[in-house]
Amino acid sequence: MKKIIGVYRNQNMHWVGDGFPVKNLFSYDRLGQAISPFLLLDYAAPYHFNPTTAQHGVGSHPHRGFETVTIAYQGEVSHKDSSGGGGQIKTGDVQWMTAGAGLMHEEFHSEQFAKSGGLFEMVQLWVNLPAADKMTAPKYQAIEAQDIPVIELENGAGHIRVIAGCYKADQGEYRGPAATFSPVNVWDGELKAEHVHHIHVPVDHNTLLVVLSGEMLVNGMQKVEDSSIVLFAQDGEVDIQLEALQDSKFLLLTGQPLNEPIQGYGPFVMNTKDEIIQAFNDLNSGKFGEIAVAG
Repeated sequence: MKKIIGVYRNQNMHWVGDGFPVKNLFSYDRLGQAISPFLLLDYAAPYHFNPTTAQHGVGSHPHRGFETVTIAYQGEVSHKDSSGGGGQIKTGDVQWMTAGAGLMHEEFHSEQFAKSGGLFEMVQLWVNLPAADKMTAPKYQAIEAQDIPVIELENGAGHIRVIAGCYKADQGEYRGPAATFSPVNVWDGELKAEHVHHIHVPVDHNTLLVVLSGEMLVNGMQKVEDSSIVLFAQDGEVDIQLEALQDSKFLLLTGQPLNEPIQGYGPFVMNTKDEIIQAFNDLNSGKFGEIAVAG
């Protein structure tokens, strides 16, 4: 079994804009290279919004040097960016946006969701880009729920969705639809109470378990509550045992570490301070473009 080197929990919620009440479960400024190539994860735990005609979310803002991955569990978001990407992220869908050289984007509750109201639950994950790809052209991948492979676990124990990378199961290999710049796995799972599941991860990857809801016993010894992450050692082991003490929802993230300097400031993540300064200069001179206004 892979050795557990840290368990971190955060129950403190803060608002991103006026539409996303989130808990920050990990970030590179605290954990650094130990989580490379992942940078940050915000969990918008289930939150009820009343019906409204007002627009709730985050207005136009920039990004450069990494990718944002939005997983929609409940609710809908409308996205638009200055490279022409955009669309609706509906329940079960995933948006994988490569900011690369830089863009402006906005995220709001969809008109339909705002009108009807209801429970809103999402994850946003930041994935770092290798130095050689930080100034790649922006790109937008809209991944619909129907295109994500689902592995049903035995005895109705739950399921695992393969969003990115490759998952090896008894039935064969399942490949996620997301295209990535470095080797990463993003597996989205649910495990029912009193069930146990073993997961194999690549030996040379950094590995993170994110327990979104419920409660789990990891490797038969470590109890992990909701809104927590578990960090594993790179110790040559490839097995993780998960046991659900309650019905649990989790993400398993693995990635080959980039082993490159990380210099971040707000919406920019680069390799040097000079590159951060350049990003602000480029933003101020209009090089990130503008979001097209409809009509």
